[in-house]
Amino acid sequence: MLDIAGELNRWAEEGRDFAVATVVSVGGSAPRGPGAALAVDSGGTAIGSVSGGCVEGAVYDLCVQALQDGRTVLERFGYSDEDAFAVGLTCGGVIEVLVTPVRADAPERPVYAAALAAASRGEAAAVARVVRGPAELLGRVLLVRPDSSSGSSGASDSSGASGPSRSSTPYAGGPGVSHEGSLGGRPELDRTAVAEARALLAAGRTGTLELSEDGARCPGVVTLLVESSVPPPRMIVFGAVDFATALVRVGRFLGYHVTVCDARPVFATRVRFPDADEIVVDWPHRYLRRTVTDDRTVLCVLTHDAKFDVPLLEVALRMPVAFVGAMGSRRTHEDRERRLREVGLGERELARLRSPIGLDLGARTPEETALSIAAEIVAAREGGTGAPLTGSRTPIHRDGGGRGTGAAGAREAA
Repeated sequence: MLDIAGELNRWAEEGRDFAVATVVSVGGSAPRGPGAALAVDSGGTAIGSVSGGCVEGAVYDLCVQALQDGRTVLERFGYSDEDAFAVGLTCGGVIEVLVTPVRADAPERPVYAAALAAASRGEAAAVARVVRGPAELLGRVLLVRPDSSSGSSGASDSSGASGPSRSSTPYAGGPGVSHEGSLGGRPELDRTAVAEARALLAAGRTGTLELSEDGARCPGVVTLLVESSVPPPRMIVFGAVDFATALVRVGRFLGYHVTVCDARPVFATRVRFPDADEIVVDWPHRYLRRTVTDDRTVLCVLTHDAKFDVPLLEVALRMPVAFVGAMGSRRTHEDRERRLREVGLGERELARLRSPIGLDLGARTPEETALSIAAEIVAAREGGTGAPLTGSRTPIHRDGGGRGTGAAGAREAA
């Protein structure tokens, strides 16, 4: 549900009734994972997707029915060998979908509205919903935020930027905010659900968990779907060159909060990079030392100049970020490695450097080069090989490693 939070938040603010169908679990080669959602408003407008097209029509009808009768239902869709034209996933997978009406008269609507507002602002939040259990608990919802003491890790330092930041301060749960809503007025169940949901939120994960009705952390009769919305991951592009212009656009399309950093104010301008979230005029290594990064952060070094590259990579390759890549010819790469060894980097650190950056697509233009860089970033994040799927036996869909659902996931999955 949080993957379409922006549009759903607008619907909620306009007072529209709507029903939302959310993928709870998947099996086999189902095209979309837990948290993917399709929503239908009272006028019949639909947004989102739960299956990439296989069962959208049937899920749409379930949403319309939920709006009429106000009932939450859990439905299973799978491929039918007996009838190839039955409503099911033609790819051979299986999905379970929770369909929940969010009508003006629903007691849970304020909780949904608060969750959608938080996710659409780019704040960290998790929604826990009962997908299996006693009938009176089905569809009950909790909104969970980080502890207020968690601060604002992940926020970027925009000092020196020539343009405003697009995203709100991440992880802003608000002082004293713990959770909103209840899973049926059972304090022990609520307490355990909040703790488990906050743990999933801290990891940026969406998934299910089982609890007993008394809140015990053991398999029981209550199954919760916890959807996490986390702030967008960062992409920092060093070097305000023409290739960077294209990479910024691709980074935004993939859901990153994109910063361009260059020490040369004549090149690092809003006119040249209208799509960047931030533009920073500073020496790259100095900016990287003072800005906030995490294990989802992607660093792309396009400066192609040793006086910038070497001090920057000396810092970058010692940081626990997701990806460090640098542009240049093979000769440039060899010279760069030699210089980095001279400043004290070892083989383990150098092995993290992806250089020359990008997959071998035969790219020549800035746009093609940006595509090759983005392809390598996605492959590194998801454990892909970069090889053609034609003729291969590798899985088409993999379990993502640490990618959260929500504002960022929405843009990435679009």
